[in-house]
Amino acid sequence: MAISKEADSLRALYQSWTDQMVANPGLTIANLRSMFDEWGQPALEPENVTYKSDHVGGVEAIWALPVGADAKRVIVYTHGGGFAVGSADSHRKMAGHLAKVLGVTACILHYRRAPEHPFPAQIEDAVAAYKALLAQGFEARNILTAGDSAGGNLAIASVLKFRDLGLPLPGAVIAYSPWLDMALRGKTLETNAATDALVGKPILEAMAGMFLGGATDPLNPLANPLENDFTGFPPLYITCGGAETLQSDSESLAAKAKSQGVNVALSVVPGMQHVFPALSGRAPEADQELARIAAWYRAL
Repeated sequence: MAISKEADSLRALYQSWTDQMVANPGLTIANLRSMFDEWGQPALEPENVTYKSDHVGGVEAIWALPVGADAKRVIVYTHGGGFAVGSADSHRKMAGHLAKVLGVTACILHYRRAPEHPFPAQIEDAVAAYKALLAQGFEARNILTAGDSAGGNLAIASVLKFRDLGLPLPGAVIAYSPWLDMALRGKTLETNAATDALVGKPILEAMAGMFLGGATDPLNPLANPLENDFTGFPPLYITCGGAETLQSDSESLAAKAKSQGVNVALSVVPGMQHVFPALSGRAPEADQELARIAAWYRAL
């Protein structure tokens, strides 16, 4: 299926990262973080959205504040990057577009990253921020968790942790290309290896190693959300690209959650790369997906 030239620009960016990593296998984590902060480039700046730096529950964060948004509703957004790279800043435009189309605010967490802070530091930060928002007067049903890739894992795993802690659960969860299975069992890791410009088994193995820290089982249910019972889980929207190696993670999550009674929407967009909503405002495929998410959210 033909994709727009704007969408192909994401593939080109990812390929450039892959080429740099192959050519320079000794890149430090600082080098990788600098490179992956280019993730903020593909999305256009959302119009009529302002930003504010903050600390929420002790966690550094950036607020995205669309003009006219419902200030009583908030997305807790966790960025992607294998739990080790990416930042609130690299993902603020993507989260700002999502907040704008939903008519809500967003709190983009700059959670602690591996390898300096392995699992469960990231979930602990998400829990701290969620508790702080509840303490500020946000009603749980007016909070969404959302995230991409590793951040999509956190958007789901944090809700499972809220459940374990007896906290009221958020009203909805949105996951962009979530990376869920630390055991790397998905069939599309093989079948889509030739079409995914960024994510292959070697990079996932390296990121999982940093995240798990050599101490956590890859089937730990809070590190690997697929190892959970989703009964009672909030409504869940999952989107991924048909060209990406992690497509199986999205499909496995959707099937399991749906079988356990969860209101699940799964959107697999042909030809799209990993976290294609990174193209928000630039590529028609990303903006069409945002419109579908908004329609789903309004119907809840």
